Amino acid sequence: MLSIDELKFDEKGLIPAIVADAGSGRVLTLAYMNRESLKISMEEGRTCFWSRSRQTLWRKGETSGNVQYITSITADCDRDALLVLVDKTGPACHLGTDSCFNDRVFESGCGESFTVDGLYRLLLERKEQRPQGSYTTYLFEKGLDKILKKVGEESTEVIIAGKARDREETVYEIADLAYHVLVLMAQLGIEPEQILRELASRHVIDHKVKQEKMT
Repeated sequence: MLSIDELKFDEKGLIPAIVADAGSGRVLTLAYMNRESLKISMEEGRTCFWSRSRQTLWRKGETSGNVQYITSITADCDRDALLVLVDKTGPACHLGTDSCFNDRVFESGCGESFTVDGLYRLLLERKEQRPQGSYTTYLFEKGLDKILKKVGEESTEVIIAGKARDREETVYEIADLAYHVLVLMAQLGIEPEQILRELASRHVIDHKVKQEKMT
């Protein structure tokens, strides 16, 4: 494991820190650390940066409450940049958005991979903009009861397909269920990362149980 002394800080004593969500991998922000802020981050387990505009240390969330708890810090191959993976308690951007990276500069129109987070953000857009002719718009306009009914129906379809041991049909029905669950999450304001955090906490518990059984 590297020590702070092996990192390459610039002429101002700073090193860029790319902060990403530990669950989804989505880039949240780009900030800067100096030796002191990096030491604080490691000691406290939460992000502390150096503000270039205010020329002072600042702990993320000290005024907003949107704390970023660090899961790991990794240096790049040149050791002059850091990747900081975090579990966050709220928006990363001071504008109130999940990430600071929202304004697209270029899009080739090809090669963009599918992600659950991308689908979820699209559902949030549908919820806000309500484009005509969209099935998602229809669900949001019908409201919570309709969405819950569809979740129930799709759950039943998964059970039927699974009972029949039809793998292809089961995959299809699980995809339908996952979509409607995401619509429900968007309706209730539940983000995918919250589900990932809950699953991660259960994984830790299961690990402890397994260890206890082995001893």
